[in-house]
Formats: sequence, C-alpha cells, structure tokens
Amino acid sequence: MQSPTARVSPLRENFVVVRLGTVVLGAEDVDRAAAFWAGVFGYEVVTFPDSEDGFTILVPPDRVGTRIAVHRTHTPAQEQPRVHLDLVVDNADEQSSEVDRLVGLGATRPPWTYPDDPDFVVLADPEGNRFCIVDAAHG
Repeated sequence: MQSPTARVSPLRENFVVVRLGTVVLGAEDVDRAAAFWAGVFGYEVVTFPDSEDGFTILVPPDRVGTRIAVHRTHTPAQEQPRVHLDLVVDNADEQSSEVDRLVGLGATRPPWTYPDDPDFVVLADPEGNRFCIVDAAHG
C-alpha cells in the first residue's frame, strides 16, 4: 500500500461547517440490522414507531461520535460496494478477536479476492452489507 499524500483543499483555509453525522444503511430486516450494529459498537437503539420504513438510529452511549441509522429497503446489498465502512483496530490480535466477535453477532465472511498480505478482512452484516476490519499496525 502506498503512503497517502496530503492534499490541502482551498476550502481548508476557510471554516468548514459540515461534518459526518450519520452513516445510513439499508436493510430488509431493520430490527435484525439495528441489533447487529448496536452490538458491534455498543450503541443505544432509538426507534421511531410511526416511521413507514422502520427508520432507526443507533446512538453512541456518550452521544458523541458518528451515529448509524437503519431504514427498510428492498434493494439487495452490493457484492462489491462502491462505499463501505472500515472498522479499525490496533493490531492483528485485535483484528482476529473482532472478526470472531462480529461473526458471533451474525456477520459472515463473504467470498473475496484479497491482495497479497492484506491489512483487512472483509465481512458482511446479516443484511449482506460489506465492511472491513482493518489492522492499523499492518505493514
């Protein structure tokens, strides 16, 4: 993997007000998906009973950080998604432990073609949404 090169955007000189607030995931079974992701991060599940699409928000316990939302969709998950989550751990032992824990929560290991000596493991949530567990200390 090449080392990233920092690029300073002209906008960086100005005050940027936008921030990442919520990652929204589609699921056919909203309750199952919300339970899985709440277990992954230890987030609180907040439901909206009047929502037609089962919209549910998962909130960090301290209310600080990125939220996750789940809503009902009938669109199938992409096998090779253009956008996915990278969940980062500090070393290979943590990576192995987290993969085992998340598989225990309902994640699966979908077929994937890995490069030589990868720093990531691809998993899919119970709805088929792909995500990676990345070893930050790798290589």
